[in-house]
Amino acid sequence: MRRLFLVGTAVATALAGMFCTAATAHAEARAAPPPGAALVLPEPSGHRPVGRATVHLTDVGRPDPWVPSQDRELMVSLWYPAVRPSATPAPYMTAEESKRYVEAGGLGVPEDLFTTVVTHATVDAKPARAPGGLPLVILSPGFGMPRATLTGLAEELAGRGYAVAGIGHNYEADGISFPDGHTTSCVACENRDYPKVGAVRAADISFVIDELTGERPAWRGGVRDGVRVDAGRVAVVGHSAGGFSTVPAMLGDPRVKAGVNMDGNFRFPNDTPLDRPVLMLGQPGHIPGGEPTWDETWTELTGWKRWLSVDGTQHLSFTDLAPLAKQLGRPLQELDGDRVDAITRAYVTAFVDTHLRERNAPLLDGPAARFPEVRFHRP
Repeated sequence: MRRLFLVGTAVATALAGMFCTAATAHAEARAAPPPGAALVLPEPSGHRPVGRATVHLTDVGRPDPWVPSQDRELMVSLWYPAVRPSATPAPYMTAEESKRYVEAGGLGVPEDLFTTVVTHATVDAKPARAPGGLPLVILSPGFGMPRATLTGLAEELAGRGYAVAGIGHNYEADGISFPDGHTTSCVACENRDYPKVGAVRAADISFVIDELTGERPAWRGGVRDGVRVDAGRVAVVGHSAGGFSTVPAMLGDPRVKAGVNMDGNFRFPNDTPLDRPVLMLGQPGHIPGGEPTWDETWTELTGWKRWLSVDGTQHLSFTDLAPLAKQLGRPLQELDGDRVDAITRAYVTAFVDTHLRERNAPLLDGPAARFPEVRFHRP
């Protein structure tokens, strides 16, 4: 395997076969699905069908930080509540994205595996109108990881009434396909300049907010049907590199009202006070005294904040890989893959409901009997 997509310390946990197995005996006890059986994302629990559009953005005049001869380009998947499904299921990855991701990670599975994952969104479905516009959640994936790996969370939030923009940060993922047919690889992965990654992603996030909420929104389907994205209600949720990028994004753009870091070691910056809501959600190693950058950042968070860890998880558990690996009979972690997926969805949803919709979410007040795996830390 060329690398693991773990951001923070130099700790590397090998991906054996398809995925890293946290408990070998537990993995062997599970039977793999029948040959040819489709991998299926857990269904969203919201009351709305989910639509998905794909938007290609170019930040004209901003040189790409990794390939300076080009302007910065992004691919963005936009999930949203729909009136009714369209006739076209939303694909998980393109064939080339799947191939690049499988090859770069040394996953040992068919290169087209991720083209076969069944999602619960349909392409360009008619969007549902929302008084005041749709609150926006921006998703930033892990370093080297395609934006598709946060699809389950995106569908969950979209079905509950959010516009969700998953950013494909160009040259920071193994596999981003563009409308002209070319697919890029992870140039940034060759030097792993994590502070630079955080700064670049903060700029990408601000640009995406501009493009989705400006006078001429890039989401043409929303414009056509009179649906807008509310620039006054924006949160950023990220995994790994996307998680640590929430802090520079919030410090650099006051439109970002709240942020969630899912298991990313903070890289830049963690020495500037931040007075807006932040949720830190991680594996058991991310506890007070376990990862210095979390302790350091915690002291700089002067607004609403929560620090949670989930027993029986590991770094990739907060992505779609947890339930998908379970279906392959090769679980990522000790905790059941569907269970950790449900926990991630529940706590992220409670957080954005609280801070973008001003809804009461008792789940964030303290330990809950229905989620005994989740531990609250108050150092």
